[in-house]
Amino acid sequence: MPQLLDKTIEILSVKHLRGPNMWTYHPVIEVWVDIGDLEDYPSNLIPGFYERLVECMPALIEHRCSYGEHGGFLKRIQEGTWPAHILEHLTLELQNMAGIPGGFGKARDADRRGVYKVIVSAINEKVTLTALEYARDLYLALVQDTQNASVLLKQLVDQLRDLSDDLLLGPSTASIVYAAEEKGVPSIRLSRGNLVQLGYGAKQRRIWTAETDRTSAIAEGVSRDKDLTKSLLNNAGLPTPEGRIVATALDAWDAAEEIGLPVVVKPIDGNHGRGVFINLYTQAEVEAAYAVAVQEGSAVLVERHILGDEHRLLVVGNRVVAAAKGETVWVIGDGIHSVADLISLQINSDPRRGTAEECPLNPVRVDSAVELELTRQKLSAKAIPAEGHRVFIQSNGNVAFDVTDQVHPEIARQVALAARVVGLEIAGVDLVAQDISKPFEEQGAAIVEVNAGPGLLMHLKPASGNAQPVGKAIADHLFPADVDFRIPLVGITGSRGKTVVAEMVGHFLRLTNQYVGVSCGDQLYFGNRVIKKEHPSDWENARRTLLNRAVDAAVIENNHLSMLIEGLAYDRCQVGVVLNIDPSATYPEYAIYDEDQLFSIVRTQVDVVLPTGAAVLNADDPLVVKMAELCDGEVIFFSSNAASPLIESHLKQGGRAVLVCGQEIVLKTARREEQVLHLPKNSKNTTGLQSKSINLAAAIASAWALNIPFNIIVAGTETFYSDTNQEEA
Repeated sequence: MPQLLDKTIEILSVKHLRGPNMWTYHPVIEVWVDIGDLEDYPSNLIPGFYERLVECMPALIEHRCSYGEHGGFLKRIQEGTWPAHILEHLTLELQNMAGIPGGFGKARDADRRGVYKVIVSAINEKVTLTALEYARDLYLALVQDTQNASVLLKQLVDQLRDLSDDLLLGPSTASIVYAAEEKGVPSIRLSRGNLVQLGYGAKQRRIWTAETDRTSAIAEGVSRDKDLTKSLLNNAGLPTPEGRIVATALDAWDAAEEIGLPVVVKPIDGNHGRGVFINLYTQAEVEAAYAVAVQEGSAVLVERHILGDEHRLLVVGNRVVAAAKGETVWVIGDGIHSVADLISLQINSDPRRGTAEECPLNPVRVDSAVELELTRQKLSAKAIPAEGHRVFIQSNGNVAFDVTDQVHPEIARQVALAARVVGLEIAGVDLVAQDISKPFEEQGAAIVEVNAGPGLLMHLKPASGNAQPVGKAIADHLFPADVDFRIPLVGITGSRGKTVVAEMVGHFLRLTNQYVGVSCGDQLYFGNRVIKKEHPSDWENARRTLLNRAVDAAVIENNHLSMLIEGLAYDRCQVGVVLNIDPSATYPEYAIYDEDQLFSIVRTQVDVVLPTGAAVLNADDPLVVKMAELCDGEVIFFSSNAASPLIESHLKQGGRAVLVCGQEIVLKTARREEQVLHLPKNSKNTTGLQSKSINLAAAIASAWALNIPFNIIVAGTETFYSDTNQEEA
């Protein structure tokens, strides 16, 4: 269609909502796009668009949008839908094709013709925004039909995958994080790398790939020193190969003769198998291996060669949870190609091989170890083997073939002991055995290394066999089922009074001898310390509170604008407080014009209340009352109207309420005697509380929800003082 060749889509603005928000529980980007004159061209008016789209992205048949059925989105394409809606789905599918998690998307009208909001799941703002920009390019290519959309799609997916490899968590770390989140444990990425905090405050744990905050420097240092590791294992009665450290090439040959051939030569503190040579028989081989190994570590170890295949067993918390076996690599001559060419054609062409993190097998390169093996066979990389001649290339080149179900119980016991001897709660234990299903003693097998921070990819995506849920095993170890992994967290929002209520709740909590973090107004409180906020963002200051490892309980104030443009800084809370909503408040710059839209923002505070928690709601505010049905946990109302029919009904249904009755605040249930708190008539400490006793009622209801004893609530009321403007804060 010539009239569409000059059409484009402009990105007007981008918001990154980094936590629960008005759209969903998870981080998203909200992008405003201007489709211009494409407003006049829904998909059903563009000839051939549907056919080109289906040919290019057949997986869109799985998108159930609108109709909630298989093929629902494509049905909408046939009936006619607009570019913003299509951009949403193309962005999601591009992320899916690039292996990026996330499946939430929406498209909504903005505030003028041709302008829309496109909302898409975003675990990383740059990655998802790039996906949306690529979706725009692909959409225009499909509309204008001026280039091969399938070729363009492949380029875009490859570029997006490269970007995600640079910016997202690696697969090992991600598997632990996703498993923890499945358990309900929140995560915070602490660096551009793989350092991640799981949980909040004093109950957090930290991981760095498969190392944890309990991986000691001593244990890691021991694991790096292969000779020391072997000595400790020997002392514990575990089988290891005989060997010793050598100082020169000649000393290496002397050691080999002492031990008995064949031998293994390797750096004492190397990693990733670099500089490791096995099955060496001659002085020339040993001395050549020494020359390479000495460049890879601080010293060289010569030890007896163990007959069998290399295995890697993953130990988590004194239990073997996965095992993988190495492979022997060969090529078969054809009388035409060199050994180097055969490696490319017969080995590295395997789609399972690659340098990307998701590839379970590494490419084979002609390094010093391969050259040594070829020399033994009187060949070189340039040699052309005869047709049918088998050429040995590599022994145990990739430990990526799952054998978890074959591990003998006695081997599992001894391997778990090896991890404990070194001092590691998570370890990759390398052993050589002919048959992993038989005990060590029956086959002369031995443990050769114990590694800290083991990679998990070989178990998550093995070259063959079953994938093992190792991320879940680590998450379960870090957060056992019988341990409460959440600190008490109170989130407070409202048009007025939220700062003073946050201060009150923090005061009540401090009286229970907890170290409390409070983010409210212009300040942060850590225990009894007051810190001026360095950043105006509610989200940043709340997150700072949750990062503090000393914090036993947190109180976080959220203003409505911050909830709109940043989202919440936490995933769930024990208590969610909504004080009031000013229905006249609007944010026209964000297309928020009425109370229904405002309600959608504020309800987020109630949406995130845990099933074991409570929403503390103002029964005197009709908009707030509507949120009661959204709460997964209990609802506690507070009110200045003791005769409220709502309160009466709530109490009859077994609910709790806090009522302001003149100079008294009453804690009521239908099943127990009332608890009455008397407000002092003349006290500096309660200045303003009588005129704003509804705020005190909200704070008391929050303390009640946290099971703070009544006598502490009384003491807290008598001792609380704040300079905060009670009306405005």
